[in-house]
Amino acid sequence: MEQNEFNQLVNALCETENLPQALEMLRNSENEEVSQAAQSITGQFALAEVEGEKRIYHLVIEKNEQGEDEELVEHVMNEGEDIIRFVAWFFDAQFEVKRKDTYQAAGKTYSQPKRA
Repeated sequence: MEQNEFNQLVNALCETENLPQALEMLRNSENEEVSQAAQSITGQFALAEVEGEKRIYHLVIEKNEQGEDEELVEHVMNEGEDIIRFVAWFFDAQFEVKRKDTYQAAGKTYSQPKRA
């Protein structure tokens, strides 16, 4: 994908209102790799209330070294946060594009998450 195509896609995704809309746009992308990556993660998100926040998690079940199913959970964003958080997570998780670069494509400033 050319840089200008990436920038256009990121900016279009930032216009969506929530993760389901952004994921739908990614699934319908003309770029086959992006579309397939989005389809592969469809249905793998869960909403949970933690410490008074509605958090959106990505859930995957993989086999561990003992051959047992193991649930892997990653916090993607909180409900109501700027959709750029999901967009940056998607391109980082699926294509190893640095989150900072995705924010830059959207004309936004990336700040590292605080360590707990």
